[in-house]
Amino acid sequence: MKKVLVTGFDPFGGESINPATESVKQLPDELLGVQIIKREIPTVFDCSLDVLYTLLDEEQPDAVICVGQAGGRPNITVERVAINQDDARIPDNEGAQPIDRTIFEDGPAAYFSTLPIKAMVRDMKAAFVPAAVSNTAGTFVCNHVMYGALHYAATKAPKLKAGFVHIPYLPMQTVDKPTMPSMSQDEIVKGLTALIKTVISVEEDVKETGGAVC
Repeated sequence: MKKVLVTGFDPFGGESINPATESVKQLPDELLGVQIIKREIPTVFDCSLDVLYTLLDEEQPDAVICVGQAGGRPNITVERVAINQDDARIPDNEGAQPIDRTIFEDGPAAYFSTLPIKAMVRDMKAAFVPAAVSNTAGTFVCNHVMYGALHYAATKAPKLKAGFVHIPYLPMQTVDKPTMPSMSQDEIVKGLTALIKTVISVEEDVKETGGAVC
């Protein structure tokens, strides 16, 4: 592996900051001898994949890890699956709010992440960062981009590993949300660094408990 692309989103939903982009910016430029490409993509359904696909075409990475904010989650969650459906609870940053819309008419109902998701969680926990497998990436732009990245890999770059990671709010975002969990940027960067190292070094995922009862 020579190159990993890591993306974060711009702020959305009335927030002035997005911990995804802010944390991705703080990642090192190289890990385990592998170049880390860090880029921002828009929280907009209809152009997010245009930007991502341009990056994938230009950079031709060995792996792409898209990172997004999941306000309300207490830990870093590695997504298992993306579904072929947009169903926006709120508008995106250009005011679009697709409901029950298929992302790719020629795509399957869902794609599973091709990253070693359970090994990523294991290694974040070993670094004392709260982490878990998630079985839903939602139906907003995060899911849209995860599905799109996996569709690109399936149709254009079969060797490309692709997946998505959700991170919590930063503490500054919860000043007016006192019941919401948060995580410091240093802790998020520590977790992302650990999981990227796993993606680089682990070829086959581990068999460990990572499911949910409901």
